[in-house]
Amino acid sequence: MIYIDTSAFYAIFDEDDANHKQAKKIWVALIQSQETLACNNYVLVETNALLQRRFGMSAVLDLQKIMPLLQVEWMTSEYHHFATTALLSVNLRDLSLADCSSFESMRRLGIEKVFAFDDHFRQQGFELVN
Repeated sequence: MIYIDTSAFYAIFDEDDANHKQAKKIWVALIQSQETLACNNYVLVETNALLQRRFGMSAVLDLQKIMPLLQVEWMTSEYHHFATTALLSVNLRDLSLADCSSFESMRRLGIEKVFAFDDHFRQQGFELVN
């Protein structure tokens, strides 16, 4: 199972992103491998908001088209509390609640690999797929 972060989704959609070519290549390889792809609903909310703001509703519609390929982990109030506690204890301005929720989801699901362009995942001990 491979976890997908907002940074990867964004790089796939933004042709001007420095990681776009690599992201498209990885995305195609992941789809062809039929690996289970996972993320949580916080990543989807963050990605939807970012795509809508930067590219409009057509990008949000495109994201919805790939939803059947994803196993979505839904954050409960308990998991939200764990992620919020982690965020507040780390106290880093550039680390988001969505990031901390992803770390929580990945640990709970036993996922070690992540498709991301965010070094916070590596700092947390996860392997970046690239």
